[in-house]
Amino acid sequence: MQLVVKKMTEEYAEQILTWKYEAPYDFYNNEESSESLNELLENPYYAVLNTNETLIGFFCIGSAAQVPFGNTVGAYSEDITDIGIGMNPSLTGQGFGAEFFSFILSYILETYKVDSLRLSVAAFNQRAIHLYTKLGFVKKMEFSRRSIEFITMVKK
Repeated sequence: MQLVVKKMTEEYAEQILTWKYEAPYDFYNNEESSESLNELLENPYYAVLNTNETLIGFFCIGSAAQVPFGNTVGAYSEDITDIGIGMNPSLTGQGFGAEFFSFILSYILETYKVDSLRLSVAAFNQRAIHLYTKLGFVKKMEFSRRSIEFITMVKK
């Protein structure tokens, strides 16, 4: 699958806000609101498309990729670039994750010239944790917020 990165547009952002994941991944569903739309447009979010211009997923970097509560427990005290990803729910669980995330990792490492990357993931999301581990991320810290456990993982 050939992929390309594009700057987030209102059209892509509106599409992303309509995505609905099956339980238990519905935790990642977004609210269709002007606040959610602004989050995608005003922060460093990027769309990932295939050669047919189909929106495959997105990623973000920096504080937009952090769980805000994590700052209060020191989860983001190290100076490491944070990344967050989201994949079109119609494509999840089909084996596309490694190719999708590897593409994003390569793009970020080439574009931003960073040495390390950090991500945050809900602890129940074993499917994602397995993928991240396979691609070289190691568990760094755990914290919880409103009975939801989160894990930070780092790739150096």
